[in-house]
Amino acid sequence: MIKKILLGLMAIFTFASSDVSGYYGSYTPIFMDRAELEKSVSYKAEGRPLETPGKIYCKEHYIFINELYKGVHVINNTDATHPVNEGYIVAPGCVDIAVKNNVIYLDNSVDLVAFDLTTKQVTHRERNVFPEPCAPDNSFSYYYSSRPTQDAVIVGWKKTQK
Repeated sequence: MIKKILLGLMAIFTFASSDVSGYYGSYTPIFMDRAELEKSVSYKAEGRPLETPGKIYCKEHYIFINELYKGVHVINNTDATHPVNEGYIVAPGCVDIAVKNNVIYLDNSVDLVAFDLTTKQVTHRERNVFPEPCAPDNSFSYYYSSRPTQDAVIVGWKKTQK
């Protein structure tokens, strides 16, 4: 009897949360073609405002702040009373960072990227190291069959308009 009730509840939740567009949940994925992803990491010499900050990493007189799914702010904190937002590393799908010596390691969606802070260039890329980024609410928010192409990779999420 309990098994029947549990199966019935599972069926209700499954069908109640899905829709005909191929997406369900609070977020829909933002895709990028694999070839475009591999060219997407770059450095911008001007800072930009914080919108959705994630993890923070301090190294010497620099602060690195992850902008969820978009990249990394580079802040010079030599004068702690007047920090300078001096640059931005564009990295679609980025949610985590680490720094060792003059290299920042970041996730570029499913890839691990080594970015040299001195030359401001990608020095190494390991493909398919990570799973695709999860939706901010950790919901399972798309059907794999809804992927636009075989080479499409999730690089972010946008709030679903209901």
